[in-house]
Parts: sequence; structure tokens; C-alpha cells
Amino acid sequence: MDPITQINPEILDATQGLWVQAEAFVRSLLVPWRLYQVAGILVLLVMARVLRGLASRRLTAWARGQEGLQKWQLRMVVVLDRNLTLILFTLFSWAAFWTMRQVTWPSRSQLIEVAATIGLALLIVSLAGRLIGNRFIGRIATWGAGIWVVALILGFDAGVLSFLDSLAVTFGDFRLSALTIIKAMIVTGALVAGARFITRGASSRIRKNPDISPSMQVLAIKGLQLLLFGGAIFIGLKAVGFDLTGLAVLSGAIGVGLGFGLQKVVSNLVSGIIILLDKSIKPGDVISLGETFGWIESLGARYVSVVTRDGKEYLIPNEDLITGQVVNWSHSDEFVRLDLFFGTAYSDDPHLVRKLAVEAAGRVNRVLKDRPSVCHIVGFGDSSVDYILRFWIKDPTEGLTNIRGNVYLALWDVFKENGVSIPFPQREVKVMNGGPQGAAVAGLD
Repeated sequence: MDPITQINPEILDATQGLWVQAEAFVRSLLVPWRLYQVAGILVLLVMARVLRGLASRRLTAWARGQEGLQKWQLRMVVVLDRNLTLILFTLFSWAAFWTMRQVTWPSRSQLIEVAATIGLALLIVSLAGRLIGNRFIGRIATWGAGIWVVALILGFDAGVLSFLDSLAVTFGDFRLSALTIIKAMIVTGALVAGARFITRGASSRIRKNPDISPSMQVLAIKGLQLLLFGGAIFIGLKAVGFDLTGLAVLSGAIGVGLGFGLQKVVSNLVSGIIILLDKSIKPGDVISLGETFGWIESLGARYVSVVTRDGKEYLIPNEDLITGQVVNWSHSDEFVRLDLFFGTAYSDDPHLVRKLAVEAAGRVNRVLKDRPSVCHIVGFGDSSVDYILRFWIKDPTEGLTNIRGNVYLALWDVFKENGVSIPFPQREVKVMNGGPQGAAVAGLD
């Protein structure tokens, strides 16, 4: 059997119809004054490509030399750089069209006008595709919309639609074609872009509302994102004719399988919801978990981002914060008490030492004055009288080690000024004469 006859007749008819349209279009170009325009379009495209290489290097060098650019400004530079060829080609084409329109007959610039229109339409489609957060959906939507726009401008829309619709697979009563998939991607991408725009505006307003706690802000934003993005995908698929009822059985089977393999992931998701609801930790809190000390940067669905003073960012699973022992330095208030241990010589007056220690703590800026520092004797050591100095701060995010170091320096200065000494252990070794060791030493002489 001829392999061609095995192909779906619907695909053959659509392909033949598209081929007839393409052949007629190519024959319409085989006219001298139209060939000149095609050559001119190619020249404009080469010029745009060459100038793009020169301008891209300068644009990149300029962006790197700028300091303090925000993220959205950097994104604009990247988008401009990626679409620079299309932008230049569109500008050159429109300029050539208006120039030729003034000096020659309109028919002599018809193809250049078509090329300029296509360039402008593709530029709009490309920029609109950037609004879709998902890269895969954005690319499919951009390519699908671009092909449709070019086919519509050139008059191939009916043939292209028929060809894409012929590329289909059938499962019982369900028919899935390439046209349906592209339509779904375009519609879903547009709805997702709209949901993303609404979510950004609503999230900004929620974060600026002082009446909503930080943890509830995160919960409200996550819920809004789930509602809008889930609704956008559902509506987008239903709008192009996808039957989603069959997915219920499939999703149930998948859920049973994933339930065993993704127990930790589900546990982290549930733990994240619990953290948001009970407000045990929230963005900005200073926490200690094991050897990790830092402040909460963000709360995620699976993990919590904790940034330390040395710039490291730890991604701690939500389950560890629920099941482990966490020290929240700023859970109920901002005040944190710190303890310092030191010792002085037995010859120093302990009443004076306690007074000087409190005075030294008061000299440090970050130590709170409205919460008085205290100093107590905690024991009599082998070579010193041991003390504890307790003081309060309210900005643990600024660091704990540095404030302890500053108070130690203040103690050192105050003790030096008042003649208080800080002893160190001393040992005396005596060699007794007459013993075995003494005899050994005498033998060495």
C-alpha cells in the first residue's frame, strides 16, 4: 500500500489546501517590482541584525555601569535587548514604507507595509508574552499567537487553522488537535497574565495594610494566588472545549501514588499552613534553630527562608519548625536580654565592680536605658570572683556577637580607668628535695 494513502485524509486535504495558498502567494511575488521589495525587506532585516549586535554591546555595557537599578529596570533592559532586532526591523520598515509612499506609487511599497505590519504585530505579541509568568506556557502562547498573526496578515489564516485542526488524536469521543492545544495555551496564558497582574496589585495592598499581621498577609497572598491562577487555568481549558471531568479519576489515581512518595512534601505544605495560622513565626522574626541564627526573610509553601548575619540564606523545611525546638527572639516583643560572664581579682571591691559593670553597659548605644542593666556575683572561682552582667536590646537583627563585643570593650575601658584587674589562672610548681624527683634532678647536675 502506498504510504501516502495511509495518512489521514483530513490531514492530506488540509495540507493540499495550504500548499495551494502558499504556491499562489509565491507566484504573486514573481513580479519585478515585488522582487525589488522582497530584496529591500531582506536588506532591512540584515541591517537590523548588524545594528543589533553593535547596540546590544553598548546597551549591556551601559546597564553594567549603572548602580542602583531596580529589578524591573533590569528586566526592561533584558527585554529590550532580546527584541532589539525586531524593534529595529520594524522601525526601518515603517521608515522605508513612508519614504517610498511619498516618492513612488503605493503599489511599489505594498510588501514593505506588510513586512512592517508583521514586525509590529510580532513585537506586540513578544512583549505580551513576557507578562506570562510560566516560561513554557509563555513560549507556546507567543509562538502560537505569532503564527496566527502572520497567517492572518498574509491571508493564510483559513489554511493554517484547517491544517492545525487536522493534526489531531482521538480517544473515544474526545478529540485533541494541535489547534485546540495552541488555543488553550493562548487563552490560558492571557488569563494567567491577568491573574498575575491582579495578584501583584492585591499583594502590594495587603502588605501595606498595617491591620493585617505579617503571617496573615502571607496566607492571604498565597490563597489569592491559588484562587486566581487555579481559576485562570480551569477557565482557560474549559473555554477551548477541554473536558475536565475525565481528569477526576486520573487525578485520584495519581493522588494515591503520590501520597506515598511525597509524604515529606505534603507534610511541609501542611506545616506551612499551620505556621501561617498560628502565627508562631512571621517574616522579620529573629529565630535560632540548632546552630542557625538569623531572621525570617520569607515564608514559602515548602520552606522558610532564614538569612544570617554573614549573608547566608538557609531554606529550613516547615516540618522542622513545627517538630523541632525553635527559639523565637521576637515572638511576643522585640526585647532580648543578653548575659555576659567575667571575673575580677579578689583584691577588687565587688561593690565597685558591680557598679562599674552597669556603667560600662550604659555606655553602649544599643543597650536599652529604660531597662536597667544588672550585675551579680555568681561564684568564687580558683583565681577570680565571677560575675554575670545582664542587659537588654531591642534590635537582635543587628547582631548579637557585635553587641557583646562592644560591651566587653566597655568593661575593659572602665576597669582600666578604675584600676580593676582581670586575673588569669596562675600555677606554681615546687620540686621537693629528697624525693625520687629531686634525686633525678640532682643527678642531672
